[in-house]
Amino acid sequence: MEVRLVALLVAALALGGPAATAATPPFFQTPSRNIGCIFVAGLGALDKPYLRCDIGSGLRPLPPKPKSCDLDWGYGFAMFAAGRAKSFCAGDTAKDPKAPVLDYGRTWRKGPFTCVSRSIGLRCANSSGRGFFLSRERSYTF
Repeated sequence: MEVRLVALLVAALALGGPAATAATPPFFQTPSRNIGCIFVAGLGALDKPYLRCDIGSGLRPLPPKPKSCDLDWGYGFAMFAAGRAKSFCAGDTAKDPKAPVLDYGRTWRKGPFTCVSRSIGLRCANSSGRGFFLSRERSYTF
């Protein structure tokens, strides 16, 4: 089930928060268009900023399906400003074909997050130095 995060982005922009005022866009995709990411400054139940990145080819290796998950899983990682990144269960996607492309060799920074796009994959970290790496061949958290 693929539902775009357009409503979430519109809500973030309408609130006029950091995602709306800073020059860095709150979302991007890699040149391969296989990975898409979104930064959310904190809305509703998630009252703190987080970063989510989804990979179209799926996580490798595929993590076990969470027992309480009746949606999709195994296609991305999410993290807050501090602490470890985790895979998640969701019925939507952070991949947006209209998102700006983060060219290989370029760095994206927003709030407490930094992502570096390379031809071998995407590496993102939070302010505590934790994060994840995504590529078609392998994915992992650190």
